[in-house]
Amino acid sequence: MSLSIVKRKPLPGWVKLLIPLGAILVALLFSAIPIVIARGALFKSYYYLFYGALGTRYNLLETFVKASPLILTGLSVSFAFRARFWNIGAEGQLLAGATVAAWIGIYFVGIPSFLLLPLTIIGGFVAGGFWAFVPAALKTKLKVDDVVSTLLLNYVMIHIMGTLLFGPMQQPGSSWPRSPAILDAAQYPVLIPRSRFHLGIPLALLAVLIIWFINDRTVFGYRSKAVGVNIRAANFGGINTNSVIICTALISGGLAGLAGVGEVCAIQYKLIMDISPGYGYTGIVIAMLGNLHPLGAMFSAFFLSIINVGAQTMSRMTGVPVYIVGVIEAVSLIIMLIFLLFTEYRLRWERK
Repeated sequence: MSLSIVKRKPLPGWVKLLIPLGAILVALLFSAIPIVIARGALFKSYYYLFYGALGTRYNLLETFVKASPLILTGLSVSFAFRARFWNIGAEGQLLAGATVAAWIGIYFVGIPSFLLLPLTIIGGFVAGGFWAFVPAALKTKLKVDDVVSTLLLNYVMIHIMGTLLFGPMQQPGSSWPRSPAILDAAQYPVLIPRSRFHLGIPLALLAVLIIWFINDRTVFGYRSKAVGVNIRAANFGGINTNSVIICTALISGGLAGLAGVGEVCAIQYKLIMDISPGYGYTGIVIAMLGNLHPLGAMFSAFFLSIINVGAQTMSRMTGVPVYIVGVIEAVSLIIMLIFLLFTEYRLRWERK
């Protein structure tokens, strides 16, 4: 008898949608272990984790605010991975979008005010797309590994930001790496009074619908999927695979750039070095948890937003460290990968 690994038949669509939910539930179950080790009351900790994110009007709206950049970076990575463009650079693309958005919002004083916000949004999208275009061009023209190039460009962008914030974009009279405030006309309007629920949140939800439509209802979506499944077969079938990868990178980077626009135009109202706490890297976790599907990425982003916002209340009420958030994220990703492995393959005993 020998043990072999064989590929399973394709699973029904509804089963694939349940996989991320199952991974999250199992992750919460396993996350009980570090909570108990931290001497936290288990049920009380989980109660305050979710109450802190969903229990009041303020908490619920803050969860939406936190989810907005996570949705966009999760969509960015999902869209890229679907075409086998391994975009690990959403963080740098977010920073590129934030930098250009701040530059436009600060220095474009002479244009009509009603044009400033649309121009800021477009500028951030284009900046993020350009920062993803660079590794895509290197991949298609010079066969440079896209994992390495996208990752390294994150650090290049950080140093570009630092040069600007300690140089021409630094707030006059300040020794801190921050820019002046953007103009009022460049700020996202607040949609719900007495909250931070801003225009970027419905824009992120609209992006989910647009990416879903592109993936499932357009020729480009079919070509992108074909390239992701087998690039050689797609090329043999007449698809311009280089063009698909370039376009995928532009859209993927643009989505991450929009996340940076939201942080500048709705949260900070200026550019600072710490404008992102790692949203681009979290987008990779979101994409995998969401099974590279736009709706899956949206729900995964909300889940991570819930535990990020709720962890503050849980820590105050139970004493469990907020770092439990990182544990839950990591366990969720590991379990999701295990689930995907066993839905794609199965073990079979064979007689020799």
